[in-house]
Amino acid sequence: MRSGMAQAALLAYRLAGICAYPLAVPYLSYRAFKGKEDRARRLERFGHPSQPRPRGPLVWVHAASVGETNAVIPLIKELVRREIHVLLTTGTVTSASLVETRLAGEVIHQYVPLDLKFSVKRFIAYWHPDAAITAESEIWPTTVAELARRNIPQIRVNARISDRSFDRWKNHLSISELLFGKLALVVARSDVDAERFKDLGAWPVVISGNLKGDSDPPPCDEAVVARYRAQIGDRQTWAAICTFAGEEEGAAFVHRALKPRNQQLTIIVPRHPERGDEVEAMLVEKGLVVARRSRGDEITPETDIFLGDTIGEMGLYLRLTEISFVGRSLTAEGGQNPMESAMLGCAVLSGPNVQNFRETYQHIVKRGGARMVRDIEMLAKAVHYLMTNEQARYKMIDSGHEAIQDMRGALSTTIKALEPYINPLTVTARLRPAGAGG
Repeated sequence: MRSGMAQAALLAYRLAGICAYPLAVPYLSYRAFKGKEDRARRLERFGHPSQPRPRGPLVWVHAASVGETNAVIPLIKELVRREIHVLLTTGTVTSASLVETRLAGEVIHQYVPLDLKFSVKRFIAYWHPDAAITAESEIWPTTVAELARRNIPQIRVNARISDRSFDRWKNHLSISELLFGKLALVVARSDVDAERFKDLGAWPVVISGNLKGDSDPPPCDEAVVARYRAQIGDRQTWAAICTFAGEEEGAAFVHRALKPRNQQLTIIVPRHPERGDEVEAMLVEKGLVVARRSRGDEITPETDIFLGDTIGEMGLYLRLTEISFVGRSLTAEGGQNPMESAMLGCAVLSGPNVQNFRETYQHIVKRGGARMVRDIEMLAKAVHYLMTNEQARYKMIDSGHEAIQDMRGALSTTIKALEPYINPLTVTARLRPAGAGG
């Protein structure tokens, strides 16, 4: 029979959405390495460092995946500007590649340790962070407990909590309050998220808005963009980005429905680039001609689909079009971030299932920069309308830009909320003689 403490820990894992099975440890170990890991760096997942700890103040920032990483890049740059070392952990190869591209030489990158006591203790004992900042929604019970035991402030920024997660936590308030009450500060991205964190035991809670509004547009290689634009020529384009299973089939349907009238090029960017072979096979089976970015294929007049199956090149794909359907919203749930599309001059389309980005979509839709579609047939009509109605397309694009400008300011609010924790670290860093110990 498990002890009461063990039962509470397992319940916390289930509530956090980490484990739906009786034993958490085997599942965590399996999940960590299932197609998401750099095997050469596997030991980092058990808390073994692969780089030396620098001397002086250090803040541990955790961003689970690509979206969270992009969101905290401006915050990280501000910490570095204040002479604070940043240890950035992520959970996927894709996000690690993004760190290498966007933050090389500015941060120390490690894969986040598994939420097992021996891994977390080893990690914290070696890096000894002065504060821990986590982006958005992840709750790791063991990590929360170990940081609290060492009196290391835990801060959540751009914080959100989904409908499903909130319902789970709310039904077990004793566990929720035990974990959320250990957070030193929550900087929530919306009024709804702030109230939910308060209800679950977090305090204090500050509302900042979405940090992604203060992010720079995703970068690109201008020479590569120019080359593909030359290959596309005068053809019209539209993109289906961040797609999940079923949405690529939907994009193929749209392409085939519109091709006789528009002769367009369709750009498909799966949320998980490793699905490239699977997606290409499906498209070829439907009789479509596919050019893959990962192979360096040229786009010819016969190309139907440009398959964006690479990491960290969303800036390229979005600069090749003015119409962007954002996935995980028709055949999957939760949605994906529409802000990059709006930033880069796209009229935004989305399915209705955008629970994780509800407030962002509400604002962009209200401004006129995005439209929601119920199904694939409605998506086809919307894409055709925007392709053939230049005035409507440009009006949506301009409205999207205005909506993004409205949403800026979250970074300054977040920094202000963090000042009691980071200002002393900056003072320490500037007073420390060169070569002094950590």
